[in-house]
Amino acid sequence: MTLRLAIFDCDGTLVDSQANIIDCMADTFAKHRLDAPDTHAVRRVVGLSLAEAMAVLLPDAEADFHSRLAEDYKLAFQGRRANGGLAAEPLYPGVRDGLIHLERSGWLLGVATGKSDRGLALTLMHHEIHGRFVTLQTADRHPSKPHPSMIQSAMAETGARPENTVMIGDTVFDMEMAVAARADAIGVDWGYHEPQELTAAGARHVATDFSALITELERQA
Repeated sequence: MTLRLAIFDCDGTLVDSQANIIDCMADTFAKHRLDAPDTHAVRRVVGLSLAEAMAVLLPDAEADFHSRLAEDYKLAFQGRRANGGLAAEPLYPGVRDGLIHLERSGWLLGVATGKSDRGLALTLMHHEIHGRFVTLQTADRHPSKPHPSMIQSAMAETGARPENTVMIGDTVFDMEMAVAARADAIGVDWGYHEPQELTAAGARHVATDFSALITELERQA
């Protein structure tokens, strides 16, 4: 039986986390007496590892300052979580049932995300979907997207080949990562980058909801 691996991005694909990301970014910048970054600009960097995201938001700053901001962002997030200050990060419609359907259809499921191991685990466990995934790749152990390392490691862990692996995400970073890993790339239009951008970055298809995503995966199986 052919191994089929579906790798999902997290923020903007499985969960809508933009409110917390925007607020914690504002907290981080305020700590350094900087104006909060434009919310659209913040949504544009979701998916990158934190230091790389800071470099995009503050391109004239030094690399060590980007690293400090990345660490302060983690502290801001942890502080809000400890004090109950995080907004809800809901699953997008259809995600829970869709994952169950794919698993029962024989797909291996994975995640490739700019989150930390801890952040991803907390998110997946909160929604009780942690056990659905057989491979979890995070920014703690890989270069930032669009480097193909996350997908390559997921394939190595599961034994899936590139031609039977699909990366599913909402940003151009996800699509470019898939192309670099020679995997299939499917975009989703409910996240933080525009559908036409996903197509230009290498998406073979852009799904309009989770049901349409499943239909496309089954059509290609």
